[in-house]
Amino acid sequence: MNDPVRVIVVDDQQLLRRGLTMLLGTVDGVEVVGQAGDGQEALKLIAAIESDVVLTDARMPGMDGLQLLAACREKHPGLPVVLLTTFDDQDLVQAAVHGGASGFLLKDSSVENVGEAIRQAVAGGMVIDPRVARSAFIVSSSGPGPLDSLSPSELQVAELVATGASNAEIATALCLAEGTVKNYVSALLRKLDQRDRTRLALLLARLIEPTG
Repeated sequence: MNDPVRVIVVDDQQLLRRGLTMLLGTVDGVEVVGQAGDGQEALKLIAAIESDVVLTDARMPGMDGLQLLAACREKHPGLPVVLLTTFDDQDLVQAAVHGGASGFLLKDSSVENVGEAIRQAVAGGMVIDPRVARSAFIVSSSGPGPLDSLSPSELQVAELVATGASNAEIATALCLAEGTVKNYVSALLRKLDQRDRTRLALLLARLIEPTG
């Protein structure tokens, strides 16, 4: 039997924090190992308790969820952070995604969805509530777009990355060596400031208009 996923729950409202902890206690394979009222308290717990993922409110007095996310990226880079919020705020969603969050959910999500987001985060994935997913990658129409910096060849590769194609599939489609495709993907990650291929594909799927 697999060990349970160890979660630290962070929320400044004690009743919500305890309620969420109780609800997560009903999810198979998930165990809340600590609770904190703000980001600073959470960092102390993270340093003292073995945990697999942090589930945190985005808006809190003191160190909020975004600041906690940044601190975890610096001090505990292997620890995924999932944010919860009552706000469908485009800037907040974008800041969470670009800050490296492993998930972003609204607080009225079902406990099953929260549990699944936790498991996906620990497995290296990223879960964004469908109700705010569009906000995550909205790009301003004013000024140069992020794709303007790409070469024609990079744009061809980007169009296929957006479909979820693998390097081997892209190489076949464009008649390129797989190593060349890998180099193009690395360039896309750098130019579009994405830390992994999943985030890159999600971003490109939003930016690139479907053809045909």
